[in-house]
Order: sequence, then structure tokens, then C-alpha cells
Amino acid sequence: MLLIVGLVLLFLLPSPWNFVAFAVCLALFLGELLAWNRTVRRRGVQVGAETLIGRRGVVTTPCRPAGQVRVGGELWEARCESGAGPGETVTVTARNGLVLVVEP
Repeated sequence: MLLIVGLVLLFLLPSPWNFVAFAVCLALFLGELLAWNRTVRRRGVQVGAETLIGRRGVVTTPCRPAGQVRVGGELWEARCESGAGPGETVTVTARNGLVLVVEP
């Protein structure tokens, strides 16, 4: 955004102020770019089945102890040792391969 403002000022302001305004906007743009780059690089990527732990889901087929649950719009194989019926809300506590371990 600052780069666009600098380009607009380059054509609207009289000389030599147009070059000064463009240089200032360019410096601010590069500073903002550096700040965003440092912020984004620190964050870890959060993808995959690991992100499901702690989320809630709804049982679609009875889990006694194996069944299926819908978490985030996706169907997953699930294992619930205490048992859960269809329509019950469960919480994902762990993952074993592609099977989620859930508790009511």
C-alpha cells in the first residue's frame, strides 16, 4: 500500500518533493516488508491431523469402542473406550495413525 502511495505522490507532487516523498514511502514499505517477514517466519505450520487434538466432534456411527466421528466437516475413524452413541459430542484427546481417540 505504501508503495502505491509513493508512486501516486511521485506524479502528483512538484519536483523535488515528489522524489523525497517516494523515497520516504519506499523506505517505509521496505520496513513493513521486513517486519511481516520476521513475523511470518516465527510461526510454525499448523496442518495435518495434529491440529485436531482438543477439537470437538459429533459421533456419526456408534463408538463402542470403534466408530466414526465428524470433526471439522470431515469423517474420521474414532476409538472411544467409554462408548458414545450417534449424535453425542466428543472431544479428540489423541491420535493413533489415522484413528482419533475421543472422550465424551
